[in-house]
Amino acid sequence: MQSNISFDENVLAQRLMNHRREFHRYPEAAWREFFTTSRIASHLQVMGYSLCFDDEIIHRDSVMGRDANLVAKAQERAISWGADLQLLAQMNGMTGVGAVLDTGRPGPVIALRFDIDAVEVMESQDDSHRPRFLGFDSLAPGVAHACGHDAHAAIGLGVAELLASEKSNLNGKIKLLFQPAEEGCRAGKAIAESGWLDDVDYFFAAHIGMNVPSGTLVCNPQHFLCSSKFDLHFSGKPAHAGIEPNAGQNALAAACTAVTQMLAIPRHRDGMTRINVGQMHAGDGRNVIPASAVLMGETRGENRELNSFMYQHVEQIAQAAAMMHGVSVDICPQGEAIGLTNDPELVTLLESIGEVSGFTQVLREKDFGASEDAGYLVDRVQTCGGKAIYCLVGSDLTAGHHNGDFDIDESRMLSAVKLLFNAVKAKQQQPSSIE
Repeated sequence: MQSNISFDENVLAQRLMNHRREFHRYPEAAWREFFTTSRIASHLQVMGYSLCFDDEIIHRDSVMGRDANLVAKAQERAISWGADLQLLAQMNGMTGVGAVLDTGRPGPVIALRFDIDAVEVMESQDDSHRPRFLGFDSLAPGVAHACGHDAHAAIGLGVAELLASEKSNLNGKIKLLFQPAEEGCRAGKAIAESGWLDDVDYFFAAHIGMNVPSGTLVCNPQHFLCSSKFDLHFSGKPAHAGIEPNAGQNALAAACTAVTQMLAIPRHRDGMTRINVGQMHAGDGRNVIPASAVLMGETRGENRELNSFMYQHVEQIAQAAAMMHGVSVDICPQGEAIGLTNDPELVTLLESIGEVSGFTQVLREKDFGASEDAGYLVDRVQTCGGKAIYCLVGSDLTAGHHNGDFDIDESRMLSAVKLLFNAVKAKQQQPSSIE
C-alpha cells in the first residue's frame, strides 16, 4: 500500500501524548465527564465537525447508573477546571459527544467509537509511578484513568484530525462517538436506543492493553461476557444494641447473608459464569442495630441465558435474605452488557492493514473474557444492516486494568490512529492508505 497523505508522525505522536496526559490529569467517572467532553468537543469544532449532544445521541429513558447529585457536583468541578460554558450548556447535563464529518459526496456511513470515562480507583501515589513522576497524575482523589480511556479519547482526536485533513478525498459520512459511562456498562444501551447509529454501514471500536503486548493487534477477540450490574438497598430498623436488640431489624445482617449466598451460586455447566460483590456500606455506629445497608455487585455470563441464570439467583437471594432478617430490599439495576460477534469481513480487513499500520504482530483471535459496553452498539449496527468490529490494540502495561498503578505504552496510540484511519479509507474503497 502506498500513502497519499503526508503528515509528520512525530508531531502527531506528540499531540496524542499531550491529549492523553491532559485527560489523565483530569479524570471523570461515568456520566460525569463534563470537562473531558468539553475539551474533546472544542478540538472537534476547530476541525470542522458538526457536534451532537444530549438526546441526539442518548435515549434518556435507557440511561443506567446515573446519580443526579454526583452529576451536579461534576459540572461544578468541570467549570473550576476550565470547561467551556457554552459547550456545557449544549450538553444539558449529559456527557459524551457525537461528531459528524459529512463530505457531501455519496458513500457509506462509517462510525468509530471511543470511550472517555475514568475508573473509580485511587491512582498510585508512589513517586515511581510515571504519571506522578512526570506530573500528570490524577487531580481527582479516588478517580483515575486506570483502563486506558484517556488514550482512547486521544486516539479519537488523532483519527478526527487525519480524517478532517483528508475530507476532500473522502466520500460519504463519518461519525465519531466519544462515549461516556462505559465503565459499569451504563451508556451503551442508551446510545444504541437513541438511533444515532441506525444509518451506519461500518462500525469500528478498539481497546488498548487488555493483556496484549505492545506491537500486537488482535482483530477478533473472543468470549465477550454478558453482564448485569446491580445495587441492593436493604432497609431495616435501628435499635440500641445493648438495651433492646430485639427491637431492631438488622439490614447489615441481611446484606451479609446475601453476600455469602451470592458467592455460593453454582457455576453453570454450559459456559463461563461470574459474580462479584465489590462494595458494601452499612450502619451508623458500633452500638446501633444497622438500619440500612447497600451492596454493589455484578454478574457475568458467556451468553445472555447464562448471565440471566446468575442474575435471577441474585434476585432470589436478595429477597430471601431480606425476609430472613425482617427487612426490605430494593434491587436497583446499574448497568448492562451483552456479548458481541465481529463481522468476518471486517476481521479480514484489519488483518490486511495491521502490518502497514505499524503493528509487528497481527493475531486473528484471542480470548477477551470480560464485558464491554460496545456490545449494544455493535448489535444495533448489525441489526440495522451494517457491519461492526471491536479489536484490541496491544500495549505493555505497568499494572493490570483498574489498578492504581496502571499506565500504558503511549507509543502505541499512533498505530491505533493509523489502523482506524486506514480502515475508514479501505471501506470507502480508496486504493491507498498511510504507512
